[in-house]
Amino acid sequence: MLTSLAFIFLVGLALAALCQRLHLPRIIGMLFTGILLDPYVLNVLDPSILSISADLRQMALIIILLKAGLSLDLADLKKVGRPAVMMACVPASFEILAFFLLAPAILGVNRIEAAVMGAVLGAVSPAVVVPRMVQLMDSRYGTGKSIPQMVLAGASCDDIYVIVLFSTFVSMAQGGAAHVMDFVNIPVSIVLGVLLGAAAGWLLSQFFETAYAHKHYVRNSMKVIVVLGVSFLLMAVETWLEGIVSVSGLLAVVSMACVLKIRSTSFVSKRLSEKFGKLWLAAEVILFVLVGAAVDIRYTLTAGPAAVLMILAALAFRSVGVALCVAGTQLTWKERLFCMIAYLPKATVQAAIGSVPLAMGLPCGQMVLSVAVLAILITAPLGALGMDLTYTGNS
Repeated sequence: MLTSLAFIFLVGLALAALCQRLHLPRIIGMLFTGILLDPYVLNVLDPSILSISADLRQMALIIILLKAGLSLDLADLKKVGRPAVMMACVPASFEILAFFLLAPAILGVNRIEAAVMGAVLGAVSPAVVVPRMVQLMDSRYGTGKSIPQMVLAGASCDDIYVIVLFSTFVSMAQGGAAHVMDFVNIPVSIVLGVLLGAAAGWLLSQFFETAYAHKHYVRNSMKVIVVLGVSFLLMAVETWLEGIVSVSGLLAVVSMACVLKIRSTSFVSKRLSEKFGKLWLAAEVILFVLVGAAVDIRYTLTAGPAAVLMILAALAFRSVGVALCVAGTQLTWKERLFCMIAYLPKATVQAAIGSVPLAMGLPCGQMVLSVAVLAILITAPLGALGMDLTYTGNS
């Protein structure tokens, strides 16, 4: 495992630096590192690290979500209200609709299989989007109109919506039926996640204040460890309550960080944000290299030009959905274009659930996985590069 970690860090950082020199996003180098090192190309990663890959990716995502929550200004988020709520479901719905309408003709699947494929492909990647929105908030790009806050909030809820739809469509493809409660669970998951995180954030702030009042000063580095530990527990609660009630662990993490920021002095929250930013330097490499390693490159060969056409058509539908969300706002055409591009990247969700239909024995399983892999390879670099090229005009 140590050898694998050495390859992940050293090769990942080297290729990221190379991409940076070529004026490309660093993420492209990290994703390519994962594809290069994975079992289907050079096969140098130890099976033990691949077996915990999903957990390591989740830990890295938690770190950047904590950084996001500590950088998020709730007053700014209130200003964008309606578009942020719409961004959580409308673009994904448009993309799923594109697959439902077009995939049977383009890829030769039936309507239910097309819906399953759309649900796999419908989620935006928080792993690609959130770090860039945090970077923009830190550098004050677009914050005048709360653009990064809107995209960050929408992308954090988008995954919940899509995964619930995926579970429903898979059940239907196996001969089951859709249940009303599956759809009721979407807002329940969001609300309970926010409330759970807010409660955890309030208790943590009380703990730190009480310790300080009794002259037991808790160093900021120690606070980081405590906050991380509570964040892991919040993610675990989502698993513990599965089948009983839906709770979004990722939203709970962001909510906890927001409450900590509100209840802490600006100096303390800034220091915590900086420390999570330093942790992200290592977590970023692990996250994107392991996302790349989760991509089974063999399936891109079976996808073919029809899959590329379907992906591009679905992205066009998705962009229309984003345009509808920001209609009636004060955003310029360039800022609206940035929002469309920011909502293109696929990676984490597709790497996590792309192989599920195949494992379940659905006839469309291999096609779904092939299209998911191809979508990651096309949209993750395209979205990252597009965001880097268009953010500078945002006010």
